[in-house]
Amino acid sequence: MRHRPCASWATCVAIAGILISCNGKEEKAYTTGVFGHETEAPLYDLDGIQEAGELIAATLSGPETYYEHNGKEAELQFELAEHFAVSIGVRLRMETMRDTAELLKSLNEGHIDLIALDIPAHKTSGMCQPATQDTTSGGSGWRVRKNTPLLAEALNRWYNPEIKASLQKRARQRLLPGGGVKRKVRAPLQNRSKGIISPYDAHFVRHGQAIGWDWRLLAALCYQESGFDPTAVSWAGACGLMQLMPATAAHLGLSADQIYNPEKNIGAATQYIRELERKFSDIPGRTERINFVLAAYNGGTGHVRDAMALARKYGKNPHLWAETAPFILGLGQPHYYNDPVVRYGYLRGEETYGYVASIQSRWQFYRSAVKGNITGTQPAPARKNSHNGFKSKVLGPEELEARSKQEQNHP
Repeated sequence: MRHRPCASWATCVAIAGILISCNGKEEKAYTTGVFGHETEAPLYDLDGIQEAGELIAATLSGPETYYEHNGKEAELQFELAEHFAVSIGVRLRMETMRDTAELLKSLNEGHIDLIALDIPAHKTSGMCQPATQDTTSGGSGWRVRKNTPLLAEALNRWYNPEIKASLQKRARQRLLPGGGVKRKVRAPLQNRSKGIISPYDAHFVRHGQAIGWDWRLLAALCYQESGFDPTAVSWAGACGLMQLMPATAAHLGLSADQIYNPEKNIGAATQYIRELERKFSDIPGRTERINFVLAAYNGGTGHVRDAMALARKYGKNPHLWAETAPFILGLGQPHYYNDPVVRYGYLRGEETYGYVASIQSRWQFYRSAVKGNITGTQPAPARKNSHNGFKSKVLGPEELEARSKQEQNHP
């Protein structure tokens, strides 16, 4: 973390659609030393930010500002800030805070370089009132300290309403059915009479056996992610059949030139599922655990743990999906994602909730339509899984049929 000196309460300024500085006067900030004496400490303007190679911005967690979705930062304020950081040749570090007061305090104490949030002028009492480029904003805009004139100037040069409109349009497209995944969707069942779900069934069987998952569950997950299109790419950059993020694929040992290979993509995804199962090893039932793993595959482990923390706070059982799922939905509402027990902020909870429900529904359909393993594939014996410490068993055709009937009779 880059060291930041603390400043006295300085004046920040709103910009038009983005920012403008009140004056170009050099100022110095002061921090309190160990004996209470004030010592000079320079604050970062554009040149200091470029020298450090990092722009530190802050905003509020929310659906139109910033949130993390399966390891990918998203939404308008983050993407605008990222565009600006690229334009000045630095990387972006985005932080989230609880409210506007905390944002302003952090800015004026020098902990951050700018506030990536449109703040109305009346909420910055005692601060310079700027002229704005975007007269329709009513004086709202991002904020920088008045003693960073070079940063304010760079922002004013960079910003234009077209950038914001373009990113807003892209954000709306992501909310359409399919989540903005570019893919060629195939039929959810290739040949019912022959028991064929997809061209990749043999891969689902082999890799499903490796982690003790029903191959038809992997197929249902794959269809939800990519519609069985091995070339699918999402708005966030997730790739292939199982929609792996490049960073996740690299972590799993899958190189960029192999990420669209169907078997390798499925194999890496099952490794990731195994990791997620380990992370939720405190969920005692395997049936229950699958729901939490699916939710984490879509929304990220941190958000699922946040929902579990909320369930616990409100007297529910955090190890039961039926009692945790409402709080997955709740993470889309400020009352919940701003709760002190929540660490990862806003989540498009409705999407993650629906994701789990859709996969479970399609899995049930596949179990009724396709009986057991595909032709020529032998079930693996029961075994102790050394990776996660719990027993897993791959069921044969007769056992799968019996289990399917039992679950339908006793949901």
